[in-house]
Amino acid sequence: MVNPVSSTDLLLNVAMDARLARPRGLTSDRKIKANRANAQATGPKTADGRARAARNALRHALSLPVCSNPALSEEVETLAREIAGPGANAETKELARRVAEAQIDLRRVRYARHKLLSDALADPHYDSWRGTREKMAVLRSLLRKNAPDLPVENLVAFLNSTPQGPHKFATILSQEAKQLLAMDRYERRALSRRKSAIRAFDETRRRSADCNN
Repeated sequence: MVNPVSSTDLLLNVAMDARLARPRGLTSDRKIKANRANAQATGPKTADGRARAARNALRHALSLPVCSNPALSEEVETLAREIAGPGANAETKELARRVAEAQIDLRRVRYARHKLLSDALADPHYDSWRGTREKMAVLRSLLRKNAPDLPVENLVAFLNSTPQGPHKFATILSQEAKQLLAMDRYERRALSRRKSAIRAFDETRRRSADCNN
């Protein structure tokens, strides 16, 4: 049995046909107005959208050099001085700075991952994308003329339901997998830079000690 085509599908097909038939390079007045409206947008409005934007911003910040952040740059210099020790020459100071930069970067990545997980776990409204879609589908169905008659108590309980306990943690790991994998890559790079920097620093210290002897 062939399923009847819904009015929504028909509207989408009509819109797609109109879009394909429109000559390229021409922009409708409606699209211009929509672009202007989008340009005036101030960002996501919902709590879920703001949380997702914050997570994306957090991940993007990890792609920036540590020294681009004045506070972290100061921590790098402080740690570098402690690593180099008093009376260190210019080469030793520079190598110590590389070790310190990698260490601060590593700490930054691990803190970002901890914050991502802890914020999601602490969010009482955190839900899976599938759960959100299902709730939106139910709300849309209630706006139809032949809306189903649902008990208010059951509806409220369904709309307020969110993953809990181990299921919530599994949901977070699943949904934030892209973010977590990116953080794992940043962490491996920072560990590799730190290992190379420490090796070069130790080699320089040994050569300096041999020359003094």
